[in-house]
Amino acid sequence: MRYKNEFIAALLKEIELQREYLTGETIETIYFGGGTPSLCTKDEIRSILQQIHSCFSVSPGAEITLEANPDDISLARLDGWKETGINRLSIGIQSFFDEDLQWMNRAHNARQAVDNLHLAIARFENISIDLIYGTPRLTNERWQHNVDKAIALNIQHLSCYALTVEPKTPLDKLIRQHKSEDINPDMQSDQCLLLMQWLAEAGYEHYEISNFAKPGFRSRHNSSYWQGKKYIGFGPSAHSFDGTSRWWNIAKNNSYIDSVKKGIIPFEKEELTATQKLNEYIMISLRTKEGLNLSRVDKVARLELQAASKKYIETGLIKMEGDFLKLTDEGKLLADGIAAGLFVNQ
Repeated sequence: MRYKNEFIAALLKEIELQREYLTGETIETIYFGGGTPSLCTKDEIRSILQQIHSCFSVSPGAEITLEANPDDISLARLDGWKETGINRLSIGIQSFFDEDLQWMNRAHNARQAVDNLHLAIARFENISIDLIYGTPRLTNERWQHNVDKAIALNIQHLSCYALTVEPKTPLDKLIRQHKSEDINPDMQSDQCLLLMQWLAEAGYEHYEISNFAKPGFRSRHNSSYWQGKKYIGFGPSAHSFDGTSRWWNIAKNNSYIDSVKKGIIPFEKEELTATQKLNEYIMISLRTKEGLNLSRVDKVARLELQAASKKYIETGLIKMEGDFLKLTDEGKLLADGIAAGLFVNQ
């Protein structure tokens, strides 16, 4: 990364400038993610963690996660990360097949994925990996191989995502030029349902639509977000939430560095209305195993939600358990659309 020293200096300064943001709340999770944080040296990671500890109250048992690419992993780096206090790794495996990795333009190969996972497993007791399904050439048999491989390695946490084609990306252009196969939504749905079945049989808890964990290994960081807790982010494009408003830093590295040097955090801000906060709760809670708790909303919203959810219950996409609305497995395939159908207008 160009200007890495300047970037780290700006990051440390932003942490100092933001020390009052969480109004004295204790930090329970720290997440190094976005970009390639695994390329930071152990001294750089240590300096960031020391700055966070000096500016905020951090729980002694905080979950501290580092995102890493398989090709960035080495014995020296693993030992260095552990030495700094990192206690959880999130590794972007994506697939255990070279053909898939090449199609996704990943820098690592299948052998690196397996070999470096073994190195990580020997040093860390809490590891998450990402897997992608629904790519045009991924058969159900190959998808099962990927999932079985993760199970055999006793990976504690899996984040599994359907391939999405974003507009104006190189892949989108190739598909429109008929130089690459398009994704098949029916195949993606089948592979998602198979994933739920295989991981349930292997003892994993499906605690959020895209996330599966062995007992006791839910991502505490992600769970805090789904529970609507306050959070703070540092660096370009980082998002923060204080319970009533959301803000996000500008994306350009150079502009971010130049602004923070002057003691100004370059951000945009949105004040959330009561209706926005309620609809966000609907969207987020439906994604979780616990579901949407009707006792958390006022009487008017409860009546609206009960009426709006009736058609989804009748079609088997939502089930009602006590005061909770929960998506069925089939409902999880349509989560965003169902959430939008439940949004209230107050």
